[in-house]
Amino acid sequence: MQVKMKLFWPLFFSIHFVYSLGQLPSQDILTLLEFKKGIKHDPTGFVVQSWNEESIDFNGCPSSWNGIVCNGENVAGVILNGLGLSADVDLSVFSNLTMLVKLSLANNSITGKIPISVGDDFKNLEYLDLSNNLFFSTVPLEIGKLGNLKNLSLAGNNFSGPIPDSISGLNSILSLDLSHNSFSGSIPSSMRRLTNLVFLNLSLNGFSDGIPKGFELMTNLQAMDFHGNNLSGNLDLDLLLLTSAVHIDFSDNSFVNSGSQNRRFLPAISDTITYLDLSRNLLTGSLVGGEAQIFGNLKFLDLSYNQLSGELPEFSFVYELQVLKLSNNRFTGFVPDGLLKGDSLVLTELDLSGNSLSGLMSMITSTTLHVLNLSSNGLSGDLPLLVGSCTILDLSNNQFGGNLTRLTKWANVEILDLSRNRLTGTIPEVTSQFLRLNYLNLSGNSFEGSLPMVVARFPKLTVLDLSFNQLNGSVMTELLSSTTLQEIHLENNLFVGEINISSPSPFQSVLQVLDLSHNQLDGSFSDGFRSLTGLKTLNLAANNLSGSLPTSMEELTSIVSLIISENHFTGPLPTNLSSSLVSFNASYNDLSGVVPENLRKFPPSAFFPGNSKLDFPNPPPETGHGPSVTPKRKPIKHIVKVIVIVACVVSVVILILLSVLIHYIRISKKSLPKHAPIKDKQKRTQPTSSGFTGRDNGGGRGGGGVIVSAEELTSSRKGSSSEIISQSEKMAPVTGFSPSKNSQFSWSPESGDSYIAENLSRLDVRSPDRLVGELYFLDDTISLTPEELSRAPAEVLGRSSHGTSYRATLDNGILLTVKWLREGVAKPRKDFAKEAKKFANIRHPNVVGLRGYYWGPTQHEKLILSDYISPGSLANFLYDRPGRKGPPLSWAQRLRIAVDVARGLNYLHFDRAMPHGNIKATNILLDGADLNARVADYCLHRLMTQAGTIEQILDAGVLGYRAPELASSKKPIPSFKSDVYAFGVILLELLTGKCAGDVVSGEDAGGVDLTDWVRLKVAEGQDCFDSTLILEMANPGAQKGMKEALGIALRCIRSVSERAGIKTIYEDLSSI
Repeated sequence: MQVKMKLFWPLFFSIHFVYSLGQLPSQDILTLLEFKKGIKHDPTGFVVQSWNEESIDFNGCPSSWNGIVCNGENVAGVILNGLGLSADVDLSVFSNLTMLVKLSLANNSITGKIPISVGDDFKNLEYLDLSNNLFFSTVPLEIGKLGNLKNLSLAGNNFSGPIPDSISGLNSILSLDLSHNSFSGSIPSSMRRLTNLVFLNLSLNGFSDGIPKGFELMTNLQAMDFHGNNLSGNLDLDLLLLTSAVHIDFSDNSFVNSGSQNRRFLPAISDTITYLDLSRNLLTGSLVGGEAQIFGNLKFLDLSYNQLSGELPEFSFVYELQVLKLSNNRFTGFVPDGLLKGDSLVLTELDLSGNSLSGLMSMITSTTLHVLNLSSNGLSGDLPLLVGSCTILDLSNNQFGGNLTRLTKWANVEILDLSRNRLTGTIPEVTSQFLRLNYLNLSGNSFEGSLPMVVARFPKLTVLDLSFNQLNGSVMTELLSSTTLQEIHLENNLFVGEINISSPSPFQSVLQVLDLSHNQLDGSFSDGFRSLTGLKTLNLAANNLSGSLPTSMEELTSIVSLIISENHFTGPLPTNLSSSLVSFNASYNDLSGVVPENLRKFPPSAFFPGNSKLDFPNPPPETGHGPSVTPKRKPIKHIVKVIVIVACVVSVVILILLSVLIHYIRISKKSLPKHAPIKDKQKRTQPTSSGFTGRDNGGGRGGGGVIVSAEELTSSRKGSSSEIISQSEKMAPVTGFSPSKNSQFSWSPESGDSYIAENLSRLDVRSPDRLVGELYFLDDTISLTPEELSRAPAEVLGRSSHGTSYRATLDNGILLTVKWLREGVAKPRKDFAKEAKKFANIRHPNVVGLRGYYWGPTQHEKLILSDYISPGSLANFLYDRPGRKGPPLSWAQRLRIAVDVARGLNYLHFDRAMPHGNIKATNILLDGADLNARVADYCLHRLMTQAGTIEQILDAGVLGYRAPELASSKKPIPSFKSDVYAFGVILLELLTGKCAGDVVSGEDAGGVDLTDWVRLKVAEGQDCFDSTLILEMANPGAQKGMKEALGIALRCIRSVSERAGIKTIYEDLSSI
């Protein structure tokens, strides 16, 4: 028995050991647990709570785990999409899943790289989706070994570098999405071997050059999306004609038509294409002449933001077209009746905005057209009698006149914008048919009379904008008590009376924005505001409100912006206003007491000027160079400031003198050297019209031509950042006046200055090896070669931190401004080109047009071409200095200039979404006898390196235009708000006649900058206006306008959190 027991126990333990071995987790399970270790955050617990040892299935595949798909004992799929996972993953961990067919980790925050051995690790993989994560690095060559892969999506990550040619090895691929990354280089021509490919998306990357030949032969390809790259060159007509694709999107690139003289837009396109988007390119030509017929099978066509011109065809043959977008081109003539009547069309959306269309609109009778945008054209006459089935109608920024009586026959409209027209009369009471109206904008017209009751009764109205009209009467209680309105804009009208808001019991307010500023409202701050519990923005500025501020203001718990300035409020400020406030202004009132603790985060400009009895203990530093809170005290900081400013000015002057001296020495050494070749000497003495030289109008030799070498031009580029050009740096002007042979001076009638001719710079660019780079044009208004540009006579106009500007006269007499960028400030070529193309369609009467750029083979050959504007800059006309052009500007001229500049900035900010970045008096050019103001040198920071941008901002600081927030930033970037600050300084210059870069002498404060000087004058109740405007101030209207403009200027130079947007500033200026 003992022998049997001795044999039993070893046998028992052996069997148990073998059985235990069979229960170890499989290799697939261990792989998944290894992946789990890299998960840092799983907000839903989808993986962390499910993938655990307690739930292991010992058959080899954990089918009970979330996101796992099994095929027998093996893991066949890992699907973890949209879980918000944060993880750092080595994808090679999945190589142990030998039967893995599908790996999908889309829409998370997973970081990592694609392993170099991906081709060997995932041989059976058919579906790989890593989209919308944080993966990075380049795509490895081994990617081409995934021969079974049918779907590959790497979209929305940080992959970079070129796509390897080996991608042609994806023989089974059906869908390839590499969009929204940072891929660069050319699109590999090997892609055309992917004969099974159905869907291809390479959009939103940095691909350059053109589209390789052969894509038109991919018979299975149904969709090509290449939008948002740097693709350029001629649009491939064979691809559009021969492709089998249904969906093509080549928008937001730099494609041009084949042949600059070819006026035909497209000869033909494939019958298979139903969706075609070629918007935001550089395409030219006309649609008239049969081109519209080629779009017969299209359902979607977008050609907006190009340079197409001519009249619009009737589109009689486009029976399937549902969406047509032709906005922001150069189309002229009338709106085709066929598009609006829709007898044979199924058009649902039409966008013709931003062109030069004109004529009348009698009626819209289409029963299919739901979205119509004709804004920013020149349409005139009465509003259309009928609008058909339109639900979204934008006719803003035209010249429509008459009244709103025709609206009584409009129906079904949900969004209606008639702003910025010439409409007059009253708002009719009989518009109750707008039962679906959601958005109504009638701003910027000349409506008068009181508000009709019907506007408060539209059952679905959420946004109402009646600002900048001449409406009067009281603000209806019913309007402020609406249960649907979220935004009410009634600013800049003539409303009077008290603000009455009913009690909160009968309704639940959803109002978020209420702007009643710049009216004539009186009474007190209504207690009824407490019922507007969702209110985020409240602007009551510039009214006649008075009395104390009620403690009920503390119940506005959602308020973010509260502006009550320029009223007559008295007493203390409420002590517990919402902590969510980010914008607050109570200046120009009669408040008293102590600024509450929770409001001391705002700068003194939020409370002063005005409020002389208000005490602000320990205020934060004024970010806008504001004055001290108590104007009577002259703190030590002014002395320090003066010392700093004087030191800076002295340093700059020394640098300028040194630069001029060095430049003069260089020119002296280079002028007619002893050993110059005979050929070169002959070039200098020949009175030929070729070369960068002055022309001899009379054919005589007197005066000769002055030639400037590229070497000397570039050697002087690193001089002073000042805009003032020394006399020795001026080039010979090209005018009908030719100086006498013995004269030392050449005279420019545009500047009124004289310049020593013997010290003129040289630019000998007549030989073809001077400008041998490439010229890129942003539109078709000019056409010339680099050699023709080389021959153009030139005159120095000015100098800034980023380069020197010249006036060039082409052979055909056209004048251009050529800015030669200083070496080292321009971005690399691809980045430069990508940004430059965004300037292609910038057209506005108050913005100088950019025409193109030149990219040379060397670092210092970067030129920007723009329109030449005469007679000069604002600085030439405004400052009281020797050589000022013309008599002092009148108040009417100054106001018009300010409005023009604000309008131009408003266009850049809102229509182009670009900050100017370099606003100063020398970049405001006055055009023609009417001195129409146009902003120049805009958005150059987008073309420059970070170092170049910083230098430009430093230059703005020296000249007095830099916003305070840029001074405190380590990597400053121009912004919309910094533009507003600089514009405010411009406005102060217009009002005072003083230069922002000068140190202004104060009576008690010593020398201060212009902004501080104005603040001190205002705080002390003294005038700060230009002495040349004294006579005009006798006119009450002019005096009132100047004071209003001064208030606007002071708002512009507030702290960034309180600074208004340019749209508000422009509208306020326009109302003066």
